[in-house]
Amino acid sequence: MTTTSSSRVRMSRRRRIALIGGIVLAVLAGYVTWSNLRPVDLTSLIEIDAPADRVWRVLTDLRAYPAWNPFVISAEVTSDGGTLKEGATLRNVLRDKTGDTAFTPTVLAVTPERELRWLGRIGPGLIFDGEHRFELRPLGPGRTLLVQSERFTGALVPFVVSSLRADTLPQFEALNRALAQRATALPS
Repeated sequence: MTTTSSSRVRMSRRRRIALIGGIVLAVLAGYVTWSNLRPVDLTSLIEIDAPADRVWRVLTDLRAYPAWNPFVISAEVTSDGGTLKEGATLRNVLRDKTGDTAFTPTVLAVTPERELRWLGRIGPGLIFDGEHRFELRPLGPGRTLLVQSERFTGALVPFVVSSLRADTLPQFEALNRALAQRATALPS
């Protein structure tokens, strides 16, 4: 084999490797895009015999979570001087049948007596993101509808959909019931 034909073979190999690498990257990018365009939504609601201001007090009293919350067993603001506000970072500890898991979501919205929302991520984003939301809707004098929801997106989400529905959704429901019980027990 001559030097010229040897360099042609090397160039041909490099081109094949580059082509295969490009195809793999395109498939991965397509999958990540597809998985992020197909969110998984979980929603749990409960009617509470308490006004929205009392439900809000329970929901935003993060220090009291260990006393009543069966799902988010610990929550604290770790930034912004401990103030629960948009842009703040939380440290939440979740408890489920697999044990305790800590994560550090970023607060997206704090609208008193209306909405608390945060975004938690595993990895740099696009891997496994969860946008968690608590929405309070007044139903009339002394009654509030609490809507707890989370939208999951990311490349790992399709692999855990059944677990989210079977394991996480019941935790939302348990939290809602416990919050309702605490809010109705508080004095006006």
